[in-house]
Amino acid sequence: MKPLIENKVLLLDELIKKVKALKQTGKVVVQSHGIFDLVHPGIIQHLNSAKKQGDVLIVTVVKDKDVRRGPGRPIFPENLRVENVASLEQVDYVCSVDDDMPFRCVKIIKPDIFAKGQAYKERDKEIHGKIFEEERELYFGKSKIYETAGFSFSSSLVIKDFLNIYSEETKIFLKTFSEKYGFHDILEKINNLQKLKVLLIGEGFIDEYQYCEPIGKSSKAHLVVNKYLSHEIFAGGAFAIANHLAGLCDDIQLISLLGNNDSKERFIMTSLKPNVKAKFFYRDDGPAIVKKRYINQYLNQKLFEVNYLNDDYINEDLETTIIGYLKSTIPSYDVVLISDFGHGFITNKIISVIEESSVKFAVNTQTNGANAGYNMITKYHNPTYVCLDESEVRLAARERYADIEAIAKSVARAVSSDYFIVTRGKKGSIGINRGGEVNRTPVFSTKVVDTVGAGDAFFAYTVPCIAQGMPLDLVSFIGNAVGALAVQIVCNRKPVEKHEFLEFIHALLK
Repeated sequence: MKPLIENKVLLLDELIKKVKALKQTGKVVVQSHGIFDLVHPGIIQHLNSAKKQGDVLIVTVVKDKDVRRGPGRPIFPENLRVENVASLEQVDYVCSVDDDMPFRCVKIIKPDIFAKGQAYKERDKEIHGKIFEEERELYFGKSKIYETAGFSFSSSLVIKDFLNIYSEETKIFLKTFSEKYGFHDILEKINNLQKLKVLLIGEGFIDEYQYCEPIGKSSKAHLVVNKYLSHEIFAGGAFAIANHLAGLCDDIQLISLLGNNDSKERFIMTSLKPNVKAKFFYRDDGPAIVKKRYINQYLNQKLFEVNYLNDDYINEDLETTIIGYLKSTIPSYDVVLISDFGHGFITNKIISVIEESSVKFAVNTQTNGANAGYNMITKYHNPTYVCLDESEVRLAARERYADIEAIAKSVARAVSSDYFIVTRGKKGSIGINRGGEVNRTPVFSTKVVDTVGAGDAFFAYTVPCIAQGMPLDLVSFIGNAVGALAVQIVCNRKPVEKHEFLEFIHALLK
């Protein structure tokens, strides 16, 4: 009698125990792992081949939150993808799993054989090269890797071609772009960024998301009373930018400002990636910056925000100490990033030192609720690269309605930047170089969970590319691809990883 579908679907802890028990009885356990968005002939051949390698076939299905394989993915939610796989006769057990670290579940589950499909054989070796070469045992333990036979059949290609994910304009752009740049060319350029020495100077802060639900109107005031449900805490601002950079470049140093009273330093240090070296300075007259947002969990809408900060400029003694450190440190780095949130850290004297000491420097001056209209890019001179959103450019030019391309050229000339990119949300981005060449790149996002932090991800990925001398159209493409991934992540819950980015552009360029 065939097992019912519901008996095949297990939680991860249940699957681990089941695999251990099966192996103890002498059964050979084979594991397949993937998204399984479309169960097409290539998938069937892969699973048939995998099943022949042992006695029991288990399949792990990547959860929705960790799917970064291409535009519009996943088409179907994880519960349906799990049910589809469980319906297949050759599959014995199915489980949905996290995939933050690719293939980590293989090491946890410990099958005898890990079966890899033909469709992504070469792609995975390029994108996850270390996993399949010198660090194989770290990721897979003692599991044997078996590459199944059969023809290559890409779900991403089917989805892209037949489900009309993008507009005609974007399809034409991607076709033209892919004729100029191949995936392997971009892969090589991205891998070369590892050698860059990067210094990041900026204000980091703690992002808090307080999730709640409305329970009624107050009887004593004109406000809606909300019930607390849960909360999350993230390392944001320059801390998030440092983590994005750390996946691209090996040598990252962060210079930031904390409050002496309740600095949050322990949380910050545990949130930073291991290759980020941090140098903190401390102000006595303010707390660690915390931005607390209250969110209707059901609607995923931000209700209001409370900031804990002192946005006055730091005192002269602290400024002098920081300047001394910058003068001795900046010349050792290939490129300097300035993440200026306008919260009192980066003074005019500090800006002058950065401008005088840097080989190359890039700037992002953020407009937020605490500084709207006051934190302008025009206080900087001769940057290598400027990255702003459209509202920040319009504020800098004091032009609300004029053509954005003309405004961007005007502001780029005013600050005398070599490269200038304006991000425009759903309208993509505009890039301008010193010679006046304009590049227009469409948006690649098809699913938006949260826009907070997307601009930081764009900035973090594009600065090393500019520093390495990549052409403007390629830099803009990279930034928009990263942005499409960043808007699928809640706030700064995690950085956009290099492997996720490479998987995404691999799908885009097919």
